[in-house]
Amino acid sequence: MPTKVPATVITGFLGSGKTTLIRNLLSQAEGRRIALIINEFGDLGVDGEILKGCGDAACADEDVVELSNGCICCTVAEDFIPTLEKLLDRPNPPEHIVIETSGLALPQPLVRAFTWPSVATRVTVDGVVTVVDGKAVTEGRFAHDVAAVDAQRSGDANLDHETPLSELFEDQIACADMIVVNKTDLMTADEAEALTARLRSESRDGVQVVTAAMGALPLPVLLGQNAAAETTLEAREEVHHHHHDHDDDDHDDHHHEHGHDEFDTFTVDLPELTDPKAFSEKVVRVIGAHDILRLKGFASVAGKPMRLTLQAVGPRVETYFDRPLAANEPRGTRLVVIGQAGLDRAAIAEALSA
Repeated sequence: MPTKVPATVITGFLGSGKTTLIRNLLSQAEGRRIALIINEFGDLGVDGEILKGCGDAACADEDVVELSNGCICCTVAEDFIPTLEKLLDRPNPPEHIVIETSGLALPQPLVRAFTWPSVATRVTVDGVVTVVDGKAVTEGRFAHDVAAVDAQRSGDANLDHETPLSELFEDQIACADMIVVNKTDLMTADEAEALTARLRSESRDGVQVVTAAMGALPLPVLLGQNAAAETTLEAREEVHHHHHDHDDDDHDDHHHEHGHDEFDTFTVDLPELTDPKAFSEKVVRVIGAHDILRLKGFASVAGKPMRLTLQAVGPRVETYFDRPLAANEPRGTRLVVIGQAGLDRAAIAEALSA
């Protein structure tokens, strides 16, 4: 029987550093044929553009496939599986497939898709890598103390339902073969050690927990785990969500299980920037004032020939020039705003353009 093509699923909450980790991975490819499937949430495929602009030979445009409809596991039959088959059917198929999920997607249904008959004998899940924003989790923004909540729940029925953010976080941890505590450069050594120990205690036996700054990990650490995750689905069961085999008739119910209705995403178009530093400071203020989870996009800067990439989560904003602007490319700024449902779109757009 032919050797199955290994696939690595990179999951993690919004702004945890998945795209940076993948760029670092590609920089170490050394000619190895790695294909990417990127599942972006929102109107603008920012992560796909970032990866396509990485300037690395291992990151050729034809090897980056973007699914821009938001949720892989809601479109397995009509979108993800055909994409996988197309990659596998190439005359020169990839040696490894890396799949970056949306920060809002549950990894378990995606892993389950690898049991579909048309791909089960051809590809295997080498490992599920969950990237954690160590600084954010230490601050309690995207996680909670499960034991403490359970203790409170016994005395208060109002605490039966955790927030969608903590549910997603727990499900991503439950599915992981490796947990990457990222952004340790923003943490003290004690904080990193405490979080690493906590995640080890909350994950399955054998799950590796590693630390990283700026998503920098050696390629052999990330790839070659040989987990065959699709064969151990019961051990990776969702903590809060219960998925069943379904057809198109129950697609809507399946979609709502994900909590996507709990999140909002929209695009803001602005003129080109004159002062990127001042704009970054404004972004921090707007995020704080409106409880935005993540803001990311591209901008042109007056007098500069390069495109500026901007990514922000919480109070941290990262900007860098990624490539020259094309001659016919419009000069301006386009940002995707992601947050929980109920964002005041008009007020956010006005604040960003003020």
